[in-house]
Amino acid sequence: MWFLITLSKEYTTTLTFPVEYTNIPQDKLLQKVPIKEIDIVVKSSGFNIISSRFGRKNITLNANSLYKKSSNKYYFLTRNQVVPIQKQLHYGVQLQEIILDTIYLEIGTLLSKKVPLKPNLDINYHIGYDILEPVTVKPDSILISGPDAEIEKIKEINLKLLKLEGVKENFSKKVKMIVPENSNNIKMKSTYATISGKVEKFTEGTLEIPFKVINLPKGLTLTTLNKTVSVTYVVGLSNFDKIDKNFFEVVCDYSVSKKNNLDYLMPKVVAKSNYVKSFKVIPNKIDFLIQK
Repeated sequence: MWFLITLSKEYTTTLTFPVEYTNIPQDKLLQKVPIKEIDIVVKSSGFNIISSRFGRKNITLNANSLYKKSSNKYYFLTRNQVVPIQKQLHYGVQLQEIILDTIYLEIGTLLSKKVPLKPNLDINYHIGYDILEPVTVKPDSILISGPDAEIEKIKEINLKLLKLEGVKENFSKKVKMIVPENSNNIKMKSTYATISGKVEKFTEGTLEIPFKVINLPKGLTLTTLNKTVSVTYVVGLSNFDKIDKNFFEVVCDYSVSKKNNLDYLMPKVVAKSNYVKSFKVIPNKIDFLIQK
């Protein structure tokens, strides 16, 4: 009886409630987690207070009317939330006071921008094989969104390492994107990209290519001991028959030899086919005589 009488009496006490926030403007995003609990002074019977304490539920705070303190710091006054909070309390519990008068929120403007995806490759090809065309990444860029302060720092999104050994055929691999550090509020439209490559067996060919001498002073005539150079090139097997001497242009710049006091010319390939992966020129020095 004493216990029941005690609980039926009216008391004033402080209760702690977890809080959640609603109606944050659509173009805004929380950058840091705000306070998770608030203390409220209430008045009610002991029964109601015990029920509120052990069956406590979240108190929803409305963040639709914010005041700006600085660029990313906003606040609202809890005195403007008295009526909504009272409606959320257990029946018979009267709100007397909200201990904290001001609640601060760190909010950034929600921005979106497109950034490129950067692959991280460690690919070793089987002997005699190589990539035929540059590796492709699809999509090659991605739309990200989040608080302006975080978005502005991000210039690209890295992909996880793709490691392949002894590759001798085309490949297509799904690779996960890496969310930048300290960017928990960043949202990305997708989390994977596909890295693909065309692989082919490569072979070597050699062509005799005539060269021309450029930047000769007016009235100066040179005689060279040979009129052509050998260009040895590496090309994909499927494109081997497409290559002929018309795909290369070789020049010797006399002004370079003169500037460096050289008594020979240096042949240089100034144009080649896109099919050609690499090449070398033999000889790399051409002797000449000046005709007077």
